[in-house]
Amino acid sequence: MQIDRRSLVSLLPAVIAQGAVLAAVSEASGQTAPQSAVLPSAVYEYASLPVHASKASVSRPVLKGKLATGESIEVHETTLPPGGAPHPPHHHVHSEMWLIREGTVQITIVGKSYTLGPGSVAFVKSDDEHGITNPSDKSASYFVVAIGPGADA
Repeated sequence: MQIDRRSLVSLLPAVIAQGAVLAAVSEASGQTAPQSAVLPSAVYEYASLPVHASKASVSRPVLKGKLATGESIEVHETTLPPGGAPHPPHHHVHSEMWLIREGTVQITIVGKSYTLGPGSVAFVKSDDEHGITNPSDKSASYFVVAIGPGADA
């Protein structure tokens, strides 16, 4: 099955709706996030983000915490060197979205690989195995948005 940007973007309402359902369930059970734990509205200038370098990649953490509706969220930017990968394919409870900023990446979701360039978006739902690599001879950068249980751990 070929996934294009329109198909991926069409998943966004489902992700948002999932968050709303989880928030409603949490609210009905009295398990809302404490007001002090909720991320405030803010602006994150790229030039001011701290830089963390490892052998595999360079990353810039953007934000991490809880939304007002109770979901955990984490956002970071990663730059992969040519041929690089941040880690082997894996899976986890939270969902993730990649927003490709520059270069070319190869994203594998449940064994199927997709080559994506700037402006492309990929989404993986909870517990689906996934991985990302840079198959090109130039650096590639992308933002990751993780939402759901454990995303802010």
